[in-house]
Amino acid sequence: MNASKLHVSDDVKTPSNAITLARILLVPVFVAVLLAPWPEWVGLDSVFNDTWKSIIAAGIFIFISCTDWLDGYLARKRNEITDFGKFMDPLADKILVAAALICLVELGDLPTWVVLIILAREFIVSGVRMMAASRGEVIAASMIGKFKTVFQMIAIVLFTIKGSLLVKSMGEPVFDLLYIVSWIIMLIALGLTIASMVDYLVKARNFIGLGEDDAAIASMSEASSPEDARMVYDVAERCVELAKDRGITIGTAESLTGGMIGQAITSVPGASNVFKGGIVSYVNEIKAALLGVDRGDLHTHGAVSQTVAEQMASGARQRLRCDIAVSVTGLAGPDGDEYGNPVGTVWIGFSTVDGTHAVRQIFEGDRAHIRRLTVEYALRSVGDAIESMSVSNRG
Repeated sequence: MNASKLHVSDDVKTPSNAITLARILLVPVFVAVLLAPWPEWVGLDSVFNDTWKSIIAAGIFIFISCTDWLDGYLARKRNEITDFGKFMDPLADKILVAAALICLVELGDLPTWVVLIILAREFIVSGVRMMAASRGEVIAASMIGKFKTVFQMIAIVLFTIKGSLLVKSMGEPVFDLLYIVSWIIMLIALGLTIASMVDYLVKARNFIGLGEDDAAIASMSEASSPEDARMVYDVAERCVELAKDRGITIGTAESLTGGMIGQAITSVPGASNVFKGGIVSYVNEIKAALLGVDRGDLHTHGAVSQTVAEQMASGARQRLRCDIAVSVTGLAGPDGDEYGNPVGTVWIGFSTVDGTHAVRQIFEGDRAHIRRLTVEYALRSVGDAIESMSVSNRG
């Protein structure tokens, strides 16, 4: 996916969203097949007994679960990621799992405490995500959560069919083996459920007041207030966590911010796993010598220009050998430049293996405020780009 084309679509009428809605609409079908005496209603009770009800319900559950992969694939492949889809896709999973677990409790195949643990986790994580969203942040899902979902789905299928007459007819050894395997998978799913909840709480500790790294936040000396410092730290932390989850490395090339982006990233514990380094090219000679910016472009267009920002980002990615590089060049004041750029003009460049582009922003405020806004915008944009990147985007 080209980094210059990463966006969230406004059109909700996409194939992936249609599949997501179909998944939700199929949940009542699954519940009815598993619990309702539908064979009697249609006069087929002599053909479809409880054994076949369990098998058919398990098949429907597997089908719905598989469409989860399909809608995500289509959204990424067609570059049709929407806010509606980002909201409904995880909700569809939760509705399916909750419905299946409640059905199993109703049938007496699963104890209530298992369902309480899983649903409690979902409530807690949803609450944490809402707190993060209210501050404009997204907490990235980890591999623990993905494995949790897989094991939950497998466990539900096994519990759905293990008590059927078909399994019991295979003999006591087969029934006992399936019973043991079902509980082993379910216990693994419960362990991953708890672990993923803890993972979310750790990532969200700054939102909920747990384990706050005040020293790191205090190091944001250019922030004009503690609230601003918190915002910069939060977006930097999101960048680091997203990059760690996806195995993405980051590099920076900074002019007007003088290393503030790198400082914000390295204030986050664990940044050494993803941050390759930064080049502070405050003067044109360094831009040309260390980043390979064309001297003719510097003379013709000036340092505060799209072409220079793009060359800075591309040069940083090549020299630092990172997957994504961000560059910033602009005017924090007190005066504009000879090329007609007013104070507050900032070009932010981004470079990945798929391409390089730059965006122009006009920030208002004093020198410190413009620099802080530049850092925040750059980090937020890098986080958004990483969130949309796949393994194929890596250089």
